Amino acid sequence: MDTEIIFKKVLDYCFQVHSVLGPGLLESAYEECLFYELNKNGLLVEKQKPLPLVYKEVKLEAGYRVDLLVEKQIIVEIKSIDALADIHLAQILTYLKLSGCRLGLLVNFNVKHLKDGIKRVIL
Repeated sequence: MDTEIIFKKVLDYCFQVHSVLGPGLLESAYEECLFYELNKNGLLVEKQKPLPLVYKEVKLEAGYRVDLLVEKQIIVEIKSIDALADIHLAQILTYLKLSGCRLGLLVNFNVKHLKDGIKRVIL
């Protein structure tokens, strides 16, 4: 499936989850609900996928985990915080580099209007 089509579906389900739950819940609640929606609608999605760090031919299990990996192409990093900061953008950029994926979605569900909590990240 085309990456842009997958991305649009992920975005649509993010809006659906936010419209049902609203802001104010824990990150884990949004992650579980989004995972459920993506999985239920036929997308291959991995939750809390370990992401090793390779340093000079040494593979390190440094504890990095991607919130959601959709169709082995798109990383979704979920937040439920007051506001996204530069460190959150740096985090998803690092995950993109380590995974080899080119497209990520940074989503802060703790906002009144979800469009204000979304960042599309391209490597």
